[in-house]
Amino acid sequence: MAPSFVRQNGQKRVVITGIGAISPLGNSLSESWQAALNGKSGIANITHFDTTAFDVKFAGEVKSFEADLYIEKKEQKKMDLFIQYALATAKMAFEQSGLTITEENTHRTGVFIGSGMGGLPFIEEQHSKLIEKGPGRVSPFFIPSVITNLAPGWVSMQHKIKGPNFTITSACATGVHSLGEAYNYIRFGLADQMVAGGTESAVSPMAIAGFSNMRALSTRNDAPREASRPWDKDRDGFVLGEGAATFILESLESATKRGANILCELTGYGASSDAYHITSPDPEGAGFVSAMNSAIKDAGINPEDIQYINAHGTSTPMGDPLESLAVKKIMKDNAKKVWISSTKSMTGHLLGAAGAIESAFCVMSLVDQKVAPTINLHHPSPGCDLDYVPLTARDGKLKHVMNNSFGFGGTNSCIIFSKFEAL
Repeated sequence: MAPSFVRQNGQKRVVITGIGAISPLGNSLSESWQAALNGKSGIANITHFDTTAFDVKFAGEVKSFEADLYIEKKEQKKMDLFIQYALATAKMAFEQSGLTITEENTHRTGVFIGSGMGGLPFIEEQHSKLIEKGPGRVSPFFIPSVITNLAPGWVSMQHKIKGPNFTITSACATGVHSLGEAYNYIRFGLADQMVAGGTESAVSPMAIAGFSNMRALSTRNDAPREASRPWDKDRDGFVLGEGAATFILESLESATKRGANILCELTGYGASSDAYHITSPDPEGAGFVSAMNSAIKDAGINPEDIQYINAHGTSTPMGDPLESLAVKKIMKDNAKKVWISSTKSMTGHLLGAAGAIESAFCVMSLVDQKVAPTINLHHPSPGCDLDYVPLTARDGKLKHVMNNSFGFGGTNSCIIFSKFEAL
């Protein structure tokens, strides 16, 4: 039986047909996902710069990234690493999807790839040149190397995509907002295909110093792999990470016509604002609840239909129990039955790319019917009494999974992926 291309509400159905990923766990989606299932930590001592004078000396760095596989050498000097990650993961996503951009579909395809910090390392490098050697030594490629919209800009140029092309920047909610807005463009008929995700490379002196001086980062320098420990009573802050994930989203009609392999369906999206504080979440978790409720309503399901949540779970003293409280408010009697894990325990916090890499893990959980664990969780703290899938991955029967991403400024996002069924 041919699938219905529209939902009961008349909106177009949206599916995912390709994903590319780079993370502290690996330089591909399969490598990163397998490492996550194995409970491997990607956190280690920082190699990008000398940390002698720093209170925090570790992060989740991408390791052995080979830009030459994706970008011509002469072009690499024109872009910061966050753009290179976006180009690499977009190429991976296109290869998996099999989507080809042609004159017939180029104007109906868009690119929404977000970044929370943009080209911060290159900004620091060029500022040093300005101070030490004068304005004449600042790179002529400085501006286009660091502004956030050049990540989708380069992807659109590399793949000849002429539809909407811009960046959403919403701190740590960026990746999910980018996916959610791409979903909106397709389901409301503004595009047929979208390239969407998040990218970040901010393991730099300024970022480490800034987050450290806010007392936001873990200082567990003696045991980096154990530093990111969501919900554990000994957690002392998040671990900065880097990487990217890019998705090919299509209308179901588009994917079906070209015989694409469908990984899953995107069924729900919610966004909200705490309107409370520049960095602290609402103390009742009201914004979290609002975004999650909106996504569940949008998906046309009930809270108890969610089997797994990839949580924001940053390993901060305030955020972890508040997200747990929000889950209890949403799930009520089902709260202790739903599986919840934080893959940030292994990758660290990828800022603007966090929601993207975690969404990739959500999709893979549906594909493989497995859930990655929360590592380093040995003694849950008060108020953190849900099933956080500690230490070991699980097999399950998963139909609907949720990803939460919350950011500074009180911005909240939630997205729901569902196992594809023809209907």
